[in-house]
Amino acid sequence: KLDYFGHCAFRLTTPQGLTIMFDPWRNDPSGAWGLWYPNEFPKTVVDIGMSTHSHFDHDALDRLDATMLLDRMVGTFSFADVTITGIADKHACEAPGWYNWTRAIREFGQEPCPPNNPGHMDNVTYLVETGGLRILIWGDNRHNPPEDVFQAWGDVDILTLPVDGSQHILSYAQADAIVERLRPKTVIPTHYLNTATTITLSTLESAEEWVTAQADKEMLGAPSLELKPSEITGMDRRFLYFGDHVVTA
Repeated sequence: KLDYFGHCAFRLTTPQGLTIMFDPWRNDPSGAWGLWYPNEFPKTVVDIGMSTHSHFDHDALDRLDATMLLDRMVGTFSFADVTITGIADKHACEAPGWYNWTRAIREFGQEPCPPNNPGHMDNVTYLVETGGLRILIWGDNRHNPPEDVFQAWGDVDILTLPVDGSQHILSYAQADAIVERLRPKTVIPTHYLNTATTITLSTLESAEEWVTAQADKEMLGAPSLELKPSEITGMDRRFLYFGDHVVTA
């Protein structure tokens, strides 16, 4: 089961009931990036909390009442009925959309792109294996990782991708190329303007334009989704869009 909490935050519940929260969000504590969220991330009880990278919109692990925190974990973790593989790569470092946020990093005297990027531009993608499914949590990874990263991901059933109308992290063309390369059974957009959690000061827009352009899509009517291998076997790059539906507590 996947429960969407807005932006890139998902709670995954395995068939045996283990709960994992990925990328809970918060506002930038320095104030430098303005107000993105009018409310705090809901205090949530989970077994495991995980973050893909150290940006404010992905790392509010303090909002979780978690038994275990695996922050930016690289390597393999197995417990109960889940195996999580953290694969180290890099954050997207050239803004493809109208808002050139990477220029701000250079204004602070840092180079956003590897090999000399600051640590906050590292990103860990998580390949989650449970219930007979392989789920890839993308975070804000770049669109063009080296071949060994693609090989580490392997076959993907459910792919989350950060795409919005402003093309803040990935452009439409970059995201389409990733989907074509990985050919997942389902694609779930993330990192878009969700009116239930995010405001326009974030510079983000909805992902509706990208989703509606796809051949196979479904506009979901609730913030929760249950997927079984038997149900998605015949799917081929079906886009599942939560829109403005989010779990609030």
